[in-house]
Amino acid sequence: MYIASIPNRGSRPTILLRESHRVDGKVKNVTLANLTKLPDDRIALLKRVLAGEDLIPADQAFEVVQTLPHGHVAAV
Repeated sequence: MYIASIPNRGSRPTILLRESHRVDGKVKNVTLANLTKLPDDRIALLKRVLAGEDLIPADQAFEVVQTLPHGHVAAV
């Protein structure tokens, strides 16, 4: 899978999520999703994920400064 940017005349390019494969020796492209309406930062993040880049886990991205006790479990 890869992200393709298709230029349009006078407007924003179309961003497509595509997959390519061979059929009878010819390369065929299958469009899986239209990503044009996504913000540019999300498209860049998706490109990084598809390239195999490891993103940091959520527990490493945040630091717990203080936790408050919840108390006893509330029975319903």
